[in-house]
Amino acid sequence: MKISGSSILSIAFVLSFLSFLPAANSDNSHQDFVQCLILRNSFSMSKVIYTPQSSSYTSVLQFSINNLRFDSPETPKPIVIVKPVDEAQIQTVIYCCKKHDIQMRIRGAGHDFEGQSYVALVPFVLLDMINLRSISVDPVKATAWVQSGATLGELYYSIAQKSKTLGFPAGVWSNVGVTGHISGGGYGTLRRKYGLAADNVLDARLIDANGRIHDRTSMGEDLFWAIRGGGASSFGVVLSWKLKLVYVPKIVTVFQVQRTLEQNATQVLHRWQTVSPKLPKDIEIRVVASTIWKYLPNEDRKTVQDLGSGNLRDAKTVSLTFVGLFLGRQQGLLSLMNEKFPELGLLAQECSEVSYIQSVLLFSLFSATDSPVGLLNRTRPRIPFKAKSDFVDKPISRKGLDGLCKILLQAAPGRTNFIFTSYGGKMDEISESATPFPHRAGTLYMMYMRVRTDGDTLNAMKWIRGLYKYLTPYVTKSPRTAYLNYNDHDLGVNNNQGTTSYKQASIWGRKYFKNNFDRLVIVKSIVDPDNFFRHEQSIPPFS
Repeated sequence: MKISGSSILSIAFVLSFLSFLPAANSDNSHQDFVQCLILRNSFSMSKVIYTPQSSSYTSVLQFSINNLRFDSPETPKPIVIVKPVDEAQIQTVIYCCKKHDIQMRIRGAGHDFEGQSYVALVPFVLLDMINLRSISVDPVKATAWVQSGATLGELYYSIAQKSKTLGFPAGVWSNVGVTGHISGGGYGTLRRKYGLAADNVLDARLIDANGRIHDRTSMGEDLFWAIRGGGASSFGVVLSWKLKLVYVPKIVTVFQVQRTLEQNATQVLHRWQTVSPKLPKDIEIRVVASTIWKYLPNEDRKTVQDLGSGNLRDAKTVSLTFVGLFLGRQQGLLSLMNEKFPELGLLAQECSEVSYIQSVLLFSLFSATDSPVGLLNRTRPRIPFKAKSDFVDKPISRKGLDGLCKILLQAAPGRTNFIFTSYGGKMDEISESATPFPHRAGTLYMMYMRVRTDGDTLNAMKWIRGLYKYLTPYVTKSPRTAYLNYNDHDLGVNNNQGTTSYKQASIWGRKYFKNNFDRLVIVKSIVDPDNFFRHEQSIPPFS
């Protein structure tokens, strides 16, 4: 057999690369896996592989860790990180993971709340999609193709560069990954007008467990249904999405009204529960509840703290901030609110007319005067936290809201976050089975709760679990439901061997998907019967 010069160079390159790996007796699976990658795709793969011996391994791993609870020396780390720059490299990773029986985790922007896209209790490979984030916007057809490694901020920025009257109904936090967001449903300020991000997907490209690339036609409608709200990482590697863009006015109105317990905040919130879901689709109002000091000057706060814990609680209060977006001018908003929600007492000075992209900046905690270029920043502030979610289908009583505020007062200011997100509008018009996301007609609002875990993790966990227990009588039942994108391992997890039963997975699966869970399991059983794509809360095939 004749060996070409290029083959000799390839073999020499492989041998030189492998010389930097640890000895075989220290980690055979590590070495064999990397050897598999390079032998199949030598020159291109070598530039995107990071082992624990690589100088940039730690920085690559940490760059997209957004919950710092999973950035500690004790957190299990991948044996190899691969940052593909083309689709063939992803196919190679899938092939080698299957050949060497190694789990693969897929990370976009790293915002999953339990770290399951970059943490595993078994040896695993991290497929980091950050290099695949190109975006192509067609303002005439009002569509966009977005690669899976892009963030929402990158998407919003790209749309704004082409049109002042187009947007996409997705989330508010700019450095959230497009793929994780869409594949869990994905809600934002336009949800009441246009539904979820998942409701506005026209096509997708995906690599299956056999390394085959599909579009909507070849994957079939069942799989296309599953990845739009059922967690795409259970079914394959999404390469890109084709999105339907939506119309937004050139000028919109944002507003913010703050009320404390002493200003009858609970009474206004009680009314908000029934008013907000019935408002016209052009308006959305969410409520942010937080614990604050009554006394803002530092010297007053210090004086109160010195009095002892008995008076410290009296020095705190709960602030409710009613934050909203109206797809129109200020005068129309004021007229609407005076008619539909006079209890809020919205004033002109609490409103601002801005361009749509300025509203995007504001909701992502920039200033309206900031450049939209800021939306491209993938490294916004990060904290260690634990979060949970609930859905409400009947108004919570005043007594129930008072009890909630008492629990919020137990936490130190700045340590917790509690958000009420209104539903209704377009959300009521889409069938519960149209996508795997089932929380549709009849849902009044969603609740998101979070606590910082730095400092005293055990007490922080105890606090948020106590809050979750308190809310039991006031939220949905049979099942008590939760939002997939706010994944919560307290609801239940799969085992590490990939042999989780339908019955075991149903414990957490029905809370996210209700009856749609059964269809997801059927799709999984057809497209990935060997359960290659798996993690702690992935959809299992039938045993």
